[in-house]
Amino acid sequence: MLLLTHLRWLAIAGQLAAILGAWLWIGNALPVVPMLAILVALAGLNLSTLSLLHRGWKVSNHQLFVAILMDWAALTSQLYLSGGTTNPFAPIGLLQVVLGAMLLEMWASWALVALHILTFGALAAFHRPLHLPAAYTSLFSPVHMLASWLNFVLVCVLLMLFVTRISRNLRIRDAHLAELRQQAAEEDHVVRMGLLASGAAHELGTPLASMSVILGDWRHQPDLQPLTEEIGEMQAAVARCKDIVTGILYASGEARSERVERTSLSAFVAQVARDWEGQRPGMLTLQDRSDHAITIVADRTLVQVLFNLLDNAVEAGASRVALIAETDEHMLRLLVEDDGPGFAPGMIEGLGRPYRSTKERRGAGLGLFLAVNVLRKLGGTVTAAPGVQGGAVVTLAIPLKALTLEDNR
Repeated sequence: MLLLTHLRWLAIAGQLAAILGAWLWIGNALPVVPMLAILVALAGLNLSTLSLLHRGWKVSNHQLFVAILMDWAALTSQLYLSGGTTNPFAPIGLLQVVLGAMLLEMWASWALVALHILTFGALAAFHRPLHLPAAYTSLFSPVHMLASWLNFVLVCVLLMLFVTRISRNLRIRDAHLAELRQQAAEEDHVVRMGLLASGAAHELGTPLASMSVILGDWRHQPDLQPLTEEIGEMQAAVARCKDIVTGILYASGEARSERVERTSLSAFVAQVARDWEGQRPGMLTLQDRSDHAITIVADRTLVQVLFNLLDNAVEAGASRVALIAETDEHMLRLLVEDDGPGFAPGMIEGLGRPYRSTKERRGAGLGLFLAVNVLRKLGGTVTAAPGVQGGAVVTLAIPLKALTLEDNR
């Protein structure tokens, strides 16, 4: 719209020069007063438009179409007052057609084309005759030829100005896209640093375990009894380092930790339920529909995933939570059902994105994100849905081959 106002100022200046030039050259052949009134109206339109744009006016296609229609109406009126299609400047309407094709939506562009076709035809039959002196009435008069040439130059110059402005806008857009690509590259670098941290955590696990064992032996050495307090502090520091390493591995979605054990699927689910219910007595119901004969290798990360989901249900306002285990030939499904308020609108679509939560505390929204990350490493999925009788249901689907002993040796 701003570019259109700039072009309109050029049009006003060009028409004013043509009207005054014709008035000085051929006298009273033109109705100068109404033609100047149209120019004043165009100037008023420009000032109003600039005022609205200065106040943050958000321009739509319809509003741009109406603005170009006003230019069309002004040009049609000027041509009607100055000889219609006999006016050598009549083809300048092509400029508006080009502007419409570049600025408007398809339907509006075609509507503008139809209007100019009808207008050009109507102006050939209905217009105020241009009473030229006898010396200038020839069809191929020098005035007509000069005006046609000036019209051609004007169209070329205006098109060039407009196209170069559009090209500059495209360059600005390309620079913005390049900036976005740079940001994406930097974010990819951050992800790579996270992977490096995960790898470093793997490597640190073994020496930390060795240090823990050595410090345990030192604690029972008689010669080192005077250093018992210092050794205890060192053991606490090593334990904290191990907790940090475990957190890094869990956050990166690593599905294995140091604490793995061979157990049956049924015993694993029952142990998770007992451990969690020990913290929140009377809130959990376990429904084990799995194949009790399946033997798995379970580790702490999977327990942490289930604890996170159960804690999330309670923090969201649930008074009862159910943990359901189901199996088929190839898949284990762990369902966490609750009677809470359920997911807020839009939360299910963004499932697994970090920091998306209805809870206000800092860092909320990582539980599902970490669960999705861990399950992805196991080849599984996490889905969420509203409960049949209210609340929410979160389903963990894990391939059995990712948990069975043979696939983890």
